[in-house]
Amino acid sequence: MVKGVKFQNLQGVGYPPDMAAEYERQGADEIVFLDISASVEGRKTLLDVVKKTAERLFVPLTVGGGIAGRKDMRDALNAGADKVSINTVAVLHPETISECAEDFGRQCVVVAIDAKKYRDSWIVYTHGGRRKTALDAVEWAVRAESLGAGEILLTSMDADGTQDGYDLKLTSAIADAVNIPVIASGGCGKLEHIYEVFEQTNAEAALAASIFHYGQYTVGDVKNYLRERGVRVR
Repeated sequence: MVKGVKFQNLQGVGYPPDMAAEYERQGADEIVFLDISASVEGRKTLLDVVKKTAERLFVPLTVGGGIAGRKDMRDALNAGADKVSINTVAVLHPETISECAEDFGRQCVVVAIDAKKYRDSWIVYTHGGRRKTALDAVEWAVRAESLGAGEILLTSMDADGTQDGYDLKLTSAIADAVNIPVIASGGCGKLEHIYEVFEQTNAEAALAASIFHYGQYTVGDVKNYLRERGVRVR
């Protein structure tokens, strides 16, 4: 398992099955497993690691990276995933969203959007943040929903790994534009950031990595902090 800053300078931080089991023990609601180099390297998701991770979990597991179509989504689900995240293939072949939603149910289909600020809007990137597209992030989120996406996993590339806080403007823009759950990702560095994203946007979930991977906080710390401030959490 690796963590970087703005999708660069990745450093190893642990073994996915061990870390996932520990986060579940701490009270995580879901675990997201993203094979961030699969699309770039032209290979499939590391399903053996997915299976070992899923075997140790009772909470939902979302898996993404290297998913090239319905067969790959089926393989990920058979390996133990509850939901499958697609980004590159969704952009290159949007019909894949509809096909997977029809085959497996839209609740299984998570469209991941990696977005970066460009002038007065945000542009979508694919291949683990390495390739710029011409897609406006907000417009793409709306289209993804119309095609059958059940959730949007939204990552701000500008905020990723900085620990300076979520991109509230980006998150708010997309959460306001769609009617499906939006998971805010990228930039969480302290408890206040998670509170802010729930108070200032309509995101329904917050994904965090660095604060947990480096032992700054536990999931329990986050939930207690949110409860004390009136945010409803599981």
